[in-house]
Amino acid sequence: MKDYLKISTEVQHALDNNLPVVALESTIISHGMPYPQNVETALKVEEIVRQAGCVPATVAIIGGVLTVGCSAEDIELLGKRGTSVSKVSRRDLPIVIAQGKDGATTVAGTMYACALAGVSVFATGGIGGAHRRSETTMDISADLDELQQTDVTVVCAGAKSILDIGLTLECLETRGVPVIGYKTEEMPAFYTQSSGYKVDYRLDSAKEIAEAYYAKQQLGLHGGMLVVNPIPSEYAMDKAYIDENISIALAEADRLGISGKQITPFLLDKIQKLTSGKSLDSNIQLVYNNVRLACEVAQELCKLRKSK
Repeated sequence: MKDYLKISTEVQHALDNNLPVVALESTIISHGMPYPQNVETALKVEEIVRQAGCVPATVAIIGGVLTVGCSAEDIELLGKRGTSVSKVSRRDLPIVIAQGKDGATTVAGTMYACALAGVSVFATGGIGGAHRRSETTMDISADLDELQQTDVTVVCAGAKSILDIGLTLECLETRGVPVIGYKTEEMPAFYTQSSGYKVDYRLDSAKEIAEAYYAKQQLGLHGGMLVVNPIPSEYAMDKAYIDENISIALAEADRLGISGKQITPFLLDKIQKLTSGKSLDSNIQLVYNNVRLACEVAQELCKLRKSK
């Protein structure tokens, strides 16, 4: 394993001493935002984690090694190279690693790395899910299967607005993944606070979330727990406005024949351009918001483990 997995000294020290660690994905760096905002955001996120008294663990493949706890130089590399860096989900891990390449891990890829390293809390922007028309295209993100089988608490702002959120929730229910709304009974939709769909449970504190995840582990119920955290109201976008721009972006993707793992980065980039950068600003702020909650959950989880 030492040839394939590298855990930074800082992250390993935290794990060995029951200190709170928050994992961060890298697809958002290479495929989710343009340079240099991607690097600035990634470094700011790590700063927020440290200010909250936690240890950041940005996950990526660097030179064929699955790295949990990337350096600032690694983050700069991923940001500058952008979409030329491989987008790595579970299925891609062995090939990219065997070929000695760099890779930006998706939610699924990051969750698997968390499980290998022993990191329990992971913050991201939004999860992948069932794409619109996936009942015929079968375009359903591997993130949902990873949530079914990998023991990590994932904090996000819901499923990305470009997805079929109702069908995504049905897929999560089928896979036995609990969807927890943080101070909300409604599933947020990434750029907006509401989607029209209910979550499974509402919990109003990081302590309650940590207790639920701890109980899940003690019961031997394998799989992740999804915590959905609405974007702050001051950064949320008008639902009709963002839906209109998503429809335009989807139509262009259809016209260009874009599908598979290329569809999400294409749509996010197109929506950013259509909204004159407003969607990117919202994206950045919702990530910051999720990271702050994830830090609170990680701290409460460490307290629980210490008390038991």
